[in-house]
Order: sequence, then C-alpha cells, then structure tokens
Amino acid sequence: MAFGAIEVDELLARRRLRRKLLVWRSFAFVLLLGAGVALFAWWSDGEFLPGAAPHVARVTIGGIIRNERERLELLEEIGTSGAKAVILSIDSPGGTVVGSAALYDGLRRLAAKKPVVAVVDGMAASGAYIAALGADHIIAPRNSLVGSIGVIFQFPNFAELMKTVGISYEEIKSSPLKAAPNMFDPPSEDARAAVRSLVEDSYGWFKDLVSERRLITGDKLAEAADGRVFTGHQALPLRLIDEIGDERTARDWLARERGVSKDLPVRAWHTRRAGDEFGWLKGMVVGAMSLIGLEELATAVLRSASDVAAQARLDGLLALWHPRGG
Repeated sequence: MAFGAIEVDELLARRRLRRKLLVWRSFAFVLLLGAGVALFAWWSDGEFLPGAAPHVARVTIGGIIRNERERLELLEEIGTSGAKAVILSIDSPGGTVVGSAALYDGLRRLAAKKPVVAVVDGMAASGAYIAALGADHIIAPRNSLVGSIGVIFQFPNFAELMKTVGISYEEIKSSPLKAAPNMFDPPSEDARAAVRSLVEDSYGWFKDLVSERRLITGDKLAEAADGRVFTGHQALPLRLIDEIGDERTARDWLARERGVSKDLPVRAWHTRRAGDEFGWLKGMVVGAMSLIGLEELATAVLRSASDVAAQARLDGLLALWHPRGG
C-alpha cells in the first residue's frame, strides 16, 4: 500500500510540474511575441503600427515614375490618418506624363486635407517636378537639380540596319498614320508631325501647370520652361522653388505657416509594390546590410536595378530627364 501511495504522490507531483511548465511556456511565448512585434515595429520605422497618432508623414518619390497606383492609395490612406502634415521627399528624374500627372492630382487632393511641403533630395526633374507642383511649398538644396520642363517621345529605328543585313518588312494597314512611326521604316513627315502634335499638346499642358502653380508668365516662363535643369540656386529667382534648404527648413515652414509642431515625430510611409514577388527578399537584404552600416548602399543598388528595369519598360510620352540613358 505504501508503495502505491508513493506512486500516486509522484504522479500528482509530475502533473503539477507539467502545469507549471505549461504556464511558464505560455508566458514566455506571449513575452517573445510581444517583443517580436515591438522589434518589427521599430525596424519598420513605425509603419506596422496604426497611423492614428499625430505625426508628420514622409512620402518618398524616387526613381522612375510610372504607374503610381500604389502610391496614390498610400496618399489616400495618409489623408485619413493622424498625420498633421506631409513632407514629400523627391529624388527622381521623372517618368511618364500620365503617371506624373496622376501623382500631381493625388497630391492636390491630399493637400486639400493636410499641408504638403516638397523637399528636393537631389533631383526633381521633369515628371518629378510635376509631382512637386502638387505641394503647397517647394524647398530644394542649393546644388540640387530642378526643372527640365518638357516632354519627349522616343522610338528606335532599325531601317538602315535592316537594309544592311538584307531583311525586308511588309505591313498592310488601314491608313498611313496607323502605328506610325515604327522601328522598321523611316518616319514620314506626316508621322513626325503627328508625334510632334502630341508632344506639343502635353508640353503646353505642362507649361500651363507651371504658370498656374508657380505664378510665372511671359519671358520668365519661357526661360524656366526651355527644357533645362537648374540648380536650386538658379531655380529660386525663376520662382520654380520657394526656399533653399532641406527637411529642417520644411519643418520650420510647417511650424511657422501651418502651425504644425516641431515636436511631432516624422513617420516614413512606404508603398507595398504590387507584382514585386521578391519585395520581401529586398527588405531582408536592406535589413541585413543595415546591421553593418551599409543600408544606404544596399538601397541605392536595389533602386538602380529597379530603375533600369523600369526604364526598359517605358513607353509613350515621357517627362524624363535623360531618358534611356541618352
């Protein structure tokens, strides 16, 4: 009987120990889960957390501007968030006219809800300057590049090469200007005139937008819109920008003109690029490189690779400085 009692006591003790272990394991799991969420939120610069807390939102426009659906959705989300103002950080040579115009429209809708200030972080040329026009105030460093107000349409032509290698190209079409110009025939004067009319129409829209948003007319508009890029120092007297400075200058302006406290934190908002099946891998690469102080290098390399791929897919009317490496 004594032997049986010892077995029962030992069995009960084991059960109590298992219950204690279960409790401690559950506690440890909850603690690790909380720590993981906090670490992820910190690593992602707060973007994982709800945007209800008051802050200043930073939106980056970098690389080639193309389809801006994801960024437009992001602007809509910021419009209903706790952001008290928006800093638009721009470093881009431009892109398609359609994408740039859509971005401008989205920024004007956002500016109706919250103050938006654009800060040129290197370059705001062509289509990127169209985006900057959507802000209430434009700030650029002294030696940044601004402007390149113009539109371009490019197409390759292999007619002479085909003659050299002895290849002919035949087509039957409904009218002379259908699918003209193309890469296999020298462009006719009518085809050139048709394309020129497209370029001039979009260029006229671009100039009118600059005139309306920057209050520039006459000779000053003609000088500002001749296709050149200007340094921030040159752009200021042309009224293409409002101030020489950086993000600190933007915070000063927001505090002075819009009453946005300088004590509010800046939270970076990022898009989730649709169709980028390796986006998670890029994030891991940047995260790993940041641990050894090479985050900026990794970001620059990935951005350059993305820009090359995007440029290869550009088509139609472009508002782009040095398109296709030209």
